[in-house]
Amino acid sequence: MQDESLIQRTASAYAYPLLIKQLLHTPLAVAPTQEIVFRELKRYTYRELRQRIGRLGSALDTIGISRGDTVAVMDWDSHRYLESYFAIPMIGAVLMTVNVRLSPEQIVYTLNHCGAKALLVNAEFLPVLESIRDQLEFAKVFVLLNDDAARDLPAGFVAEYEAMLEAASPDHEFPDFDENTRATTFYTTGTTGAPKGVYFSHRQLVLHSLATMGALTSAPHQGRIHRDDVYMPITPMFHVHAWGMPYIATLMGLKQVYPGRYVPDSLLRTIEQEKVTFSHCVPTILHMLLSSSVSPATDLSRWKVIIGGSALPQGLAQAAVQRGIDVFTGYGMSETCPILTLAQVKTSLMGDAARELATRAKTGLPVPLVDLRIVDPEMRDVPHDGRSPGEIVVRAPWLTQGYYKNEAASEDLWGGGYLHTNDIGVIDGDGYVQVTDRIKDVIKTGGEWVSSLEVESLISRHEAVSEAAVIGVKDAKWGERPLALVVLKAGCAADPKAIQDHLSAFAAAGTISKYAVPSTVLFVDAIEKTSVGKLNKKLLREKYERP
Repeated sequence: MQDESLIQRTASAYAYPLLIKQLLHTPLAVAPTQEIVFRELKRYTYRELRQRIGRLGSALDTIGISRGDTVAVMDWDSHRYLESYFAIPMIGAVLMTVNVRLSPEQIVYTLNHCGAKALLVNAEFLPVLESIRDQLEFAKVFVLLNDDAARDLPAGFVAEYEAMLEAASPDHEFPDFDENTRATTFYTTGTTGAPKGVYFSHRQLVLHSLATMGALTSAPHQGRIHRDDVYMPITPMFHVHAWGMPYIATLMGLKQVYPGRYVPDSLLRTIEQEKVTFSHCVPTILHMLLSSSVSPATDLSRWKVIIGGSALPQGLAQAAVQRGIDVFTGYGMSETCPILTLAQVKTSLMGDAARELATRAKTGLPVPLVDLRIVDPEMRDVPHDGRSPGEIVVRAPWLTQGYYKNEAASEDLWGGGYLHTNDIGVIDGDGYVQVTDRIKDVIKTGGEWVSSLEVESLISRHEAVSEAAVIGVKDAKWGERPLALVVLKAGCAADPKAIQDHLSAFAAAGTISKYAVPSTVLFVDAIEKTSVGKLNKKLLREKYERP
């Protein structure tokens, strides 16, 4: 018996599946002459972008890639990556983005695990490829990506990218298929075990683009994106689709600038020359840019920057705001496509500089369609009082449905029907979430739970501090004690007592517990980071753990 509550579709009506190709309709209609820029090497329009996507689709057919195949890309942030974001999924294949900062052994594992059939590889990574090529189980088709002068095609490569596109037809017809078809795969870089593959469908990527765009464009002033913005990612395009922003920038028809490798002085020059107004990056990159010798002479007053990957320390937020940067936090993870929240400041909170700064550094407000809860171990909601901690669990239509070929880990991820972030946080009456720590990074000392993120943020507000990391180390009396690692600003001096006194003032004011003041403060030249720029807490604990 037919369900009468279902809509009745006319036989000739178009069902409009939510496919990545649909994101191209609006920019081609309203901004066909808008620019796509790659360094000083390439500059073309959206109309030409669509032609190049068509040529890449035709070329992939020619080299034997068909629906369901996985095509991997090893490149810096480039126009080629943008074209691959579209053309590869649009033919029904799967785009796999290779984390080029992993070890060769991990790159081999990820390529073999996802069954990559073809690899588009930047010439800079040829030495890595040659060292692992005989270990690749499925990748047999190689295409060269080359930014420099013409060079001979390496042995075993089927084509050079530009020559391949030049020989291909721009009139490729991309078919309709099920919107739940897998579009992308990439691998998380956990601190334990092998990397885990996450995957996303066309439907998920389109909905993530629409919801995040809705959140960014709904802001009246602060944290707002609009059609006149100039977008440049400073988050690797191999990592979580560059936070999904290239899809959003394309959908909106923004001018897009792709910088290649991340060199601070070069990035700043590009920001000024191309009049970049919207970017996203991890705190480490923002810190590098503000510390660059080129920075003081660069006008950053039009620049809006989402900070993610790690907590935004208030000291860094303040330094950015003082330069006129509209800086604010975005939160998510590889498994969430990634954006879940954005720390846009409500109009009612504007005007109080200290409160506004603190809000920019919060984890943020859930974007549309995100069902975010903070729960106790029995999955009961905790009070929204800004003080009661619990684990952040989420539902949204774009969350990975599991780990690729890893059923046990997938069930752990989705225990109780919500995706478990393994982040501890609180939520206040205004709806703002604040991550207080990763479950594995919480410091338990003297019966108190200390947030390493909060202590790091407070240390960053000391005038002599450039960067800080706080970890828990074993202590015979207290179980654990916080240990602070501090990098000082060039030309500045401080001793451990100065840092401890700085934190003790916050403890006296009730901002933190007295147990949160580290017993030990070590000054270091640099703090170890992961391949995507996060503080590597696992490595730091191994390095500084007391016997």
